[in-house]
Amino acid sequence: MISKISENVFQLYFDTFGSAVYVLKLEKNILIDTSSEDNRKELIKDLNELKLSPEDINMIILTHSHWDHTGNLELFKNAEIISYKNAQSLPYFLKPIKTPGHTKDSFCLLYKDILFSGDTIFHEGIGRTDLPGGSEKQIQESIEKLKKIKYNILCPGHV
Repeated sequence: MISKISENVFQLYFDTFGSAVYVLKLEKNILIDTSSEDNRKELIKDLNELKLSPEDINMIILTHSHWDHTGNLELFKNAEIISYKNAQSLPYFLKPIKTPGHTKDSFCLLYKDILFSGDTIFHEGIGRTDLPGGSEKQIQESIEKLKKIKYNILCPGHV
């Protein structure tokens, strides 16, 4: 299903478990996360509804490396892949915010007044820390960091 978040920003969410996917139709066509492989057909259908194909995506931003966020990477053959390791390559209009805790490589993105939080924070809770690479101490520090960020719309990794 597709929800319009703001002008040129869309949320895709699916019937089967996997992350939400965010589409930014800006100077480049950007996806934030790719969901799980189980959602592949629905992801392609939703992209088509937005008049996009996998070949039209210029950049994939991975909020962290869990399978339910990275399961469809191979669909996007033309896309530059951005993770916490090369977040400095992001366009000027996207601000990366490192937020370890759910995983060591978690980070959030700020676009205008929209915070894409991956699995760091949700509308009602925070990300798990009991999986490998998780840290309760780090996620609490990351949450404190995010409390200082001004945003009006929260776009978490799961809805």
